[in-house]
Amino acid sequence: MATVSSLGMSGLPLTELLQNLQTNENQALTAIQSRQTAAKAKLTAYGKLKDAVASFQTAAQAVGKADAFGALSVKSGSDAFSATTDNGAIPGQYSIQVNQLASAQTLVYAGQASRTADIGTGGTLKITIDGAEKSIDLSGTGTSLNKIMAAINADPDIGVNATIVNDGTPGSQYRLLLTSRETGEQNAVTNITVDGNADLDTFLGYSGGGSTAGVTVQDAANAELTINGIAITSQSNTVENVIDGVKLTLNQTTTSAANLTLTRDDSVAKKAIEDFVKSYNSLLGTIKTLTAYDTTAQTSSALTGDSLARSVQTRMRDALSGAIDTTDGTTLAKIGITTDPKTGELKIDDDKLTDALSDDLDGVKSLFTGASGVGTRVDQTAESLVKFGGTFSTTMDGLNKTIADIQKQYDATSDRIDQRMETYRAQFTQLDAMVSQMNSLSSYLSQQLSALSSTKSSK
Repeated sequence: MATVSSLGMSGLPLTELLQNLQTNENQALTAIQSRQTAAKAKLTAYGKLKDAVASFQTAAQAVGKADAFGALSVKSGSDAFSATTDNGAIPGQYSIQVNQLASAQTLVYAGQASRTADIGTGGTLKITIDGAEKSIDLSGTGTSLNKIMAAINADPDIGVNATIVNDGTPGSQYRLLLTSRETGEQNAVTNITVDGNADLDTFLGYSGGGSTAGVTVQDAANAELTINGIAITSQSNTVENVIDGVKLTLNQTTTSAANLTLTRDDSVAKKAIEDFVKSYNSLLGTIKTLTAYDTTAQTSSALTGDSLARSVQTRMRDALSGAIDTTDGTTLAKIGITTDPKTGELKIDDDKLTDALSDDLDGVKSLFTGASGVGTRVDQTAESLVKFGGTFSTTMDGLNKTIADIQKQYDATSDRIDQRMETYRAQFTQLDAMVSQMNSLSSYLSQQLSALSSTKSSK
């Protein structure tokens, strides 16, 4: 933007006049800035509204999950085991005793004097677990303890991990350990051979049947436990598919049975519903704030009268009012969730909701999780609004383009004003110089006339 240069050699108020012209020209920029400010405020408001819709969608997705209903509270009577449940679990009490934990097999090899010296050359290492043979080609990789360990640990399918232990025995301190990657007898190594390297085969070779002169075997073990007196065996300390919907984790053995109690916990579903209602009311509050009009100050908000804000409110209200459990006609009102006629917000009758969860859990679950349920309808409606290419995306992209166009208009107008003001300044400078010259000439002529008058008077 051009600045006003100082004028005034002529005595005329040209600087003030030029500044007034500048102020008048800048009114066009002020109008453009006002439009740009309003557009940016609207864009920010859309962002806030979109975030509120996304938050409501998250709450709808949470309440629309089947595992939010019929959740179980798990209580273990011993630190020896813990449990988690899924939708297949049912309330009940179980007596559990852990007699043995599952463990992995370990093969401990005879000590070697060096961990870097090769044992023979090349060869193919073959390890058999549960009837399946896996192999590692050692050609070109080296056959020292270090190289064997690296080759085994780099193979994701070989079934064992390798490590080297220094037991401090002079001349034979380095001992190779092979440990099954999974616990249980079924995951134990039954055979190890090395084809093409007799020396390494002599060292690593193992054919099962317990410890030998060169290999000490720490046997694998299955987990053993009883559930309500029924003997259970497991390859792992994580026991699944024994009690429907329950995953047991065994931590230690017990000397006597301890109880595992599963009780229905409706507080999970209730909280999900409460969070859903709270999120909806928060969305309404956001819409109210962004569209408010102050009648006293006669000022509007960024989205006052905005069609998108009205559409969001209408579509979400429709998603709620149209939801129903198709099995027995359960509605939000029947479970204690009603609309405040003054504010439009949802309110919960706590006692009624508690009774509904207790007496008709399946109906409440269907109301929120079914194909025409609340969670599904709100999620789908919100997705159409917030997804890429959805309503918000399209509207905000258009508004961003408008803001960019306004900026171009502002820049072009500013350039025109600068050019115009330069023209004014040049013209005023010429005028200032011309008037200054005229003033000088007038002063000179006045002096000459005055001198001539004095000469005549003296005669």
